[in-house]
Amino acid sequence: VDSADKEMDNPTFRSDTVLSDVHLHCPSKRHLMVRLNAVGQPVFLSYFKLLWSTEDLASGKHVREVTTGREHQCRSGDELCDKDRSNIEKEGELNSEGVEALLDDDGDLEVVRRPRSASDLQAEDLLRDIVCPVILMKGKEDAFEDEEQECTCSDVVKIEHTMATPLEDVGKQVWRAAFLLADYILFKRDTFRCCSVLELGGGTGITSIIMGTVAKRVYCTDVGEDLLTMCEQNVALNKHLMEPGGGEIKVKELDWLKDEFCTDPEAPYSWSEEEIADLLDHCSVIMAADVFYDDDLTDALFRTLYRITHNLRNSCTVYLALEKRLNFTLRHMDVTCEAYSHFRNTLNDLENLQDGKMKYTVEPIKLDFCQSLVYERIEQL
Repeated sequence: VDSADKEMDNPTFRSDTVLSDVHLHCPSKRHLMVRLNAVGQPVFLSYFKLLWSTEDLASGKHVREVTTGREHQCRSGDELCDKDRSNIEKEGELNSEGVEALLDDDGDLEVVRRPRSASDLQAEDLLRDIVCPVILMKGKEDAFEDEEQECTCSDVVKIEHTMATPLEDVGKQVWRAAFLLADYILFKRDTFRCCSVLELGGGTGITSIIMGTVAKRVYCTDVGEDLLTMCEQNVALNKHLMEPGGGEIKVKELDWLKDEFCTDPEAPYSWSEEEIADLLDHCSVIMAADVFYDDDLTDALFRTLYRITHNLRNSCTVYLALEKRLNFTLRHMDVTCEAYSHFRNTLNDLENLQDGKMKYTVEPIKLDFCQSLVYERIEQL
């Protein structure tokens, strides 16, 4: 605990530190620091709000579209459980104008403070939860009991993640393109219902979890035992979201730099021969979110994509979501987006491929579908 306290009180950012800003825009009551992972990084538990519940998914209820500033958001009439609604009324987290009401005219965050004259008893009703890390001991299964009692509704996704990592560990963070792809899955849920799905570079697993609410089976893949353990924990934390539809998520290792599936029975998250056969026989959807940030990895992913689709029994649709990140480079002395440019060039190569066996057609998806998760949908997505 002492070392964890020190990590929080004295955060350090090296030149190679990469920070996702998703958590900065998340109206989570608080981020729970649950442990330090195997490499000493603080792991947090955050709640991400679904603007309508998975009960609506199962019942097929229609949702209405509400415009809030820059964003389109889907909300059902009974989007909030009674406890959440009362909390919002007390805490002022949202008002009739939506999520952006948390900011004042200058763009500063408004904080609801307890009146000084309030008694401790009254304060329990008036005080907004303190936004600070709560450190839990690793291995205590009852550590989440209080939180689970607070979040009994089926409109919250619970995700363990880190907040700042070196480039090689960015899969442990939560990124906006994962939310964008999750939005599209919820918007087109009938398209994915009962499908068999493969996610490449699943990271924390949030997109696979949303897909698991409608699909029959999802193979969520990435590389690295520490990351895959976190992903598997997230799947377990959100099993209540998948139960109504009977969806199943399997967390597996898939290294784009290798030509074969890992089938070593001694290796964690390896594939059985039956699972490989099931994937190749039934997979009709492949997806990947925010995995195009390194040219070598982009090349490796497209090689993997070609190899897998070449071996599938049926035709397949691949959904790719990413954020176009602008950077100033000394080489160009201008703002460029080299990772995105390389992605587009590689995508064009795939579409123009003529090998007599496979044909790929690329179509852009308009981002006019409604928003179902609370995050900032920026124009670079």
